[in-house]
Amino acid sequence: MNSTYDNFDSYISLQPVNIQVILEKIRHTINAAEPDAEEVISYQMPAFKYHGILVYFAACKNHIGFYPTASGIANFKDELWEKLSEGGEKSRCGWLKDKFGLSWQIIPKAFGELMSAKDTIKSKRVMEAILKMDKIIITDLQNAHDSI
Repeated sequence: MNSTYDNFDSYISLQPVNIQVILEKIRHTINAAEPDAEEVISYQMPAFKYHGILVYFAACKNHIGFYPTASGIANFKDELWEKLSEGGEKSRCGWLKDKFGLSWQIIPKAFGELMSAKDTIKSKRVMEAILKMDKIIITDLQNAHDSI
């Protein structure tokens, strides 16, 4: 598609009707999850902005692309974990399989920060804690990191 657009409505209106329905469902779902998010066009794709871009999505030739940013994943990691694992299987260390058999790993940004501690004893305690978890609970990792 070589057209330009400056808002969601113009982007969606250029798509085939069956794709418009899907794009509107995505739009509605994201608006419901974060009502304060602003609809913007960025990189010629619809995006939701709330303290930075949360997610992009686009109508491609053979699929709908959905591109969450790191901040989008961080803001909705609990919801992602629950929704993605519905009909699937939860596993250790933030791993899960969705109902389609696709594997995902949901890791909070803070995990990397805790693991990069100069004190190797603290990093080891964080690793020991995460190996016992399915869904990663950052407060539990922080407690393991800070324990004496």
